[in-house]
Amino acid sequence: MADSKAIAQAIRDGRTSLGIEFGSTRIKAVLIDDERNTITTGDYGWQSHLVDGLWSYDVDKIWRGLQSVYADVADRVEADYGLKLTRIGQIGFSAMMHGYLAFDADGELLVPFRTWQNTNTSEAHEKLSELFQYNIPERWSIAHLYQAVLDNEPHIGSVRYFTTLSGYVHWKLTGRKVLGIGDASGMFPIDPNTKTYEQGFIEQFDALPEVAAQPWKLNDLLPEPLVAGTPAGELTPEGAALLDPSGVLQPGTMLAPPEGDAGTGMVATNSVRRRTGNVSAGTSIFATVVLEHKLSKLRPEVDLVTTPAGDLAGMSHANNFTADLNGWVDLFRQFSQLNGRNVDDGTLYGELFRAAIGEDADPDAGGLLAYPFRTGEFLAGLAEGRPLFVRGPEARFSLANFMRAQLFGAFSPVTIGMNVMTEDEGVEIDSLVGHGGIFATPVVAQRILAAAFNTPIRVMTTASEGGAWGMAVLADYLRHADLTLADYLDDVVFAGVESVTEAPRPDDVDGFQRFFARFVKALPVERSAVEHVEIGG
Repeated sequence: MADSKAIAQAIRDGRTSLGIEFGSTRIKAVLIDDERNTITTGDYGWQSHLVDGLWSYDVDKIWRGLQSVYADVADRVEADYGLKLTRIGQIGFSAMMHGYLAFDADGELLVPFRTWQNTNTSEAHEKLSELFQYNIPERWSIAHLYQAVLDNEPHIGSVRYFTTLSGYVHWKLTGRKVLGIGDASGMFPIDPNTKTYEQGFIEQFDALPEVAAQPWKLNDLLPEPLVAGTPAGELTPEGAALLDPSGVLQPGTMLAPPEGDAGTGMVATNSVRRRTGNVSAGTSIFATVVLEHKLSKLRPEVDLVTTPAGDLAGMSHANNFTADLNGWVDLFRQFSQLNGRNVDDGTLYGELFRAAIGEDADPDAGGLLAYPFRTGEFLAGLAEGRPLFVRGPEARFSLANFMRAQLFGAFSPVTIGMNVMTEDEGVEIDSLVGHGGIFATPVVAQRILAAAFNTPIRVMTTASEGGAWGMAVLADYLRHADLTLADYLDDVVFAGVESVTEAPRPDDVDGFQRFFARFVKALPVERSAVEHVEIGG
């Protein structure tokens, strides 16, 4: 770790990189120096909400959150180092992938931002997947666009550009309509050989009668995909004022291609080489493996995306992961407060998580079941979700089994797609790295995931840094683009980084398999809840 004088000099010299990631529940900023040491961070909490039945975020909160996390970084730099943050070496933005931000010829947003959480696009998903013989998940941007065509939405003829959240922010700060290739691969399929969109698929799409009747062609609507290390524009004076309304930050900073959270997860876990993979866990969860070859056939359970360098990767993506788990932890927090005990997050999560692997926990969670479905879940065949905790009258109801069931349940949806890759497609994995805040408590989530996937799980000391740190690293990569991204990560970023590996334990593996069998068998209970329980309770 660099000393404070060295960091201060790096700040003065502009030898810094800033990564800002828009996650599902928080926006985070990480400022690093040219040795990839974290200088400081910023944080802003936000939540999606329903607008006309679709999950969305307010546009004003996008900018309010962006300015808030940047102000956090600038204020902490001044407080810690006595310096105004007038310039930054490189900047990069990343965000939750997919979704739909559509604009007219004047750059005006046509409909509220539609996030990846929406599952109203099942017709588009089915028709496009069949047309291309390539999985087009419900949350992909092209599925949102095509569903709007199928539904004859009034705005569809006025669309002149559509993009993701990271692409939107980048466009407004640089004037460039570009996207990192990893994020672009969640808008429309990418050809890993040409590093651009699958042109044959675009021609098929444009030829659909209902699309041909539109006053646009798809190529004219999509952002330009860029591989990592490609300069993606400079911070304009207007962009600098938007990011930092105080006027201290100067324009001219080079920006990296804006990426999706899958790509920043790959970078943060050094998982961009073939046969490597990572599990990025937050509000949603995805397990991604960089493939050696294309899949043998259409596999609806597996999304095909790319690394930030443009190599094909298979992803099992579950919309739901920690939202319900966090709700239960908060309930325990309230109980602690009733008893006069104010417990910090690290202690509270640590105590509860450790119970899940303690002596009182049964390997299969004692017959308890937990369904984490706050929203719909394609992997489970759910258009909507209802969080559920279920137990039989003879199940062994204990705190340890309850927490084990919560963790098992959280990891179960993503296991469905992962099993397709490893068991049905024979995908081989040399290493799998866990990444995200859930791994901040040592051992527990790592051990549970090792049981779910029956493979060793490695967690590095950077695991809790998250996607914003990964985006800052991608911004720093602009200075090292003479190396391949994989070599840069191996030889520059992660050289000497410590890690801990948890191998699957036979009792845990057997216990998870029994839990998972119950989880799948009882899914009709979840479907009944969707049918009979209103979203508001």
